[in-house]
Amino acid sequence: MQIPVNVREDSDAHRSRATLAKPAAVLVAAALWIAAGALLWKTEVPHLELPQVDPRTYFGASDLARIEHFRRVTRALLLGALAVEAVVLALLVWKASWLADSIGGFAKGRLRTGALLGALAAFAVWLALLPLGALSQWWRRRYGLSNQGYASWLRDQAVSLAIQIVLVTAAVALVMSLAGWLGHRWWLAGGPALALAATGLILASPLVVQPLFNRFEPLPDRQLAAQIEALARKEGVTVKSVEVADASKQTTAPNAYVAGIGPTRRVVLFDTLLDGRFSRAEILSVSAHELAHVGRRHLWKGLGWFALIAVPCSFAVAWATEPRGGMAEPHAVPLGLAVAFVLFLLTLPLSNAVSRRYEAEADWIALRSTNDAQAFVGLEQSFVSTGLIDPDPPGWYSFAIATHPSPLDRIAMAKAYESRLLSARSLEGS
Repeated sequence: MQIPVNVREDSDAHRSRATLAKPAAVLVAAALWIAAGALLWKTEVPHLELPQVDPRTYFGASDLARIEHFRRVTRALLLGALAVEAVVLALLVWKASWLADSIGGFAKGRLRTGALLGALAAFAVWLALLPLGALSQWWRRRYGLSNQGYASWLRDQAVSLAIQIVLVTAAVALVMSLAGWLGHRWWLAGGPALALAATGLILASPLVVQPLFNRFEPLPDRQLAAQIEALARKEGVTVKSVEVADASKQTTAPNAYVAGIGPTRRVVLFDTLLDGRFSRAEILSVSAHELAHVGRRHLWKGLGWFALIAVPCSFAVAWATEPRGGMAEPHAVPLGLAVAFVLFLLTLPLSNAVSRRYEAEADWIALRSTNDAQAFVGLEQSFVSTGLIDPDPPGWYSFAIATHPSPLDRIAMAKAYESRLLSARSLEGS
């Protein structure tokens, strides 16, 4: 006895389940993405009612006018650089097939051709931006923010080019290899692979990249070093060392930063921060800020955000290049780089919002650790005057470009902290 089976209806059911499974998987992935982003977004900064701060209270009218004139030009140069890079990448996309055929004639291989195209793109962008970079250097020298000669400056630019070529060719070779192996689904592995590569770069940077530009040595003032180490213990932080970079050979502006992760982690102070223009309390304030970045694992969290953004961006590159054969094909490389640049611009407001949020958290922890709001305010005043930083930049700049809260916002936070401290002391005394 034969049992009739409607194979068509059964296959339709399978197709229906598969069709439903795809949007379900997308929804689950989106939910996980949002949950991870929410966890990374959390900070220790309480809800604060920031007071209104008048820049004229902290900065002279002539200083504000000078800063505005200087920054108006630097902002124009930045926008010009982005426009130039976009034009260069568009030209490379237009001539991609011809370039791939020309390079492929002697490169003899898909990966080598693609990697050389990536190197060519990095060089073309660097060369096109060089005049704007020279103009920016002239402008900084004119305002006393740089005493570096043009020969030394060009040497640093050449080193930067070499680093960019290595990074771009490595990224192109990685993506092309994955695309050749996994086809159009390479982005599933590409995003995590790029995040892993970024982790390796941050780990190696203090040992390999930064010494190409500056010399580093332990902080020579042992009393100051001991005070910074005490702050580190107070914040529950362990760092390999506190070092001084000879940044004065390139700039007169002061700065400090955290470099490396794990065994290469260290706090770096510019020697321009130690040249007598800053009080010891102000130096301790900026040190406490940098130590807070370490204690709250901001570099690791930044890598987490990079991983979250890298996966959908890799998908966008895969989708955009598919009509040209996908990223496995050399002639799709310029388009992939151009799409990556557009995605960089589109995600810039988000990445900078995250950066500003982590900087605000480091500010708050520094205020708590030093318990010295006046030194914090003095530090911001000194940074503005010595680095010609706009204390209250335009809204579009703050939204899209700024990686740090404005000096006025930081001063307002210090005032809010001071008010909280006074209120707490008043309650204790009552």
